[in-house]
Amino acid sequence: MDVIKFGGLELTFLQSKEGTGGSLDLFEMVLQPNARMPVPHYHESWEETVYGLSGITTFTVAGTAIDLAPGQSLFIKRGVVHGFKNNSDAPAKCLCILTPGALGPAYFREIAALAAGGSPDPAQMKATMLRYGLVPAPTA
Repeated sequence: MDVIKFGGLELTFLQSKEGTGGSLDLFEMVLQPNARMPVPHYHESWEETVYGLSGITTFTVAGTAIDLAPGQSLFIKRGVVHGFKNNSDAPAKCLCILTPGALGPAYFREIAALAAGGSPDPAQMKATMLRYGLVPAPTA
């Protein structure tokens, strides 16, 4: 299994685009307390389905906050701005399915490398995201 850690996130890849012929990416994501997706974004060419396994992960999808609890699922269409965070005092875990498979572990390894020194360079983060088809949300 491919485990990638950065910030307060830990991803364990169970399937990737490389092994599924581009059909899907499947990974478990653990968020430590107060961890979050650093940059709200949308995907240009895939959908994301998230299934809660433990704890509560708060997703913000198209400006609406949604608490994802164990046994609940959330579907995020391509083109819809979203982000997530763990507002609780306990780790939260969810299963993420990207269809079709577009990222694989390579994207997350690059992001982890950028974040390794602390606060990543925003320009490098944006360039990496764009190269993989994630579009950072415009800031107000």
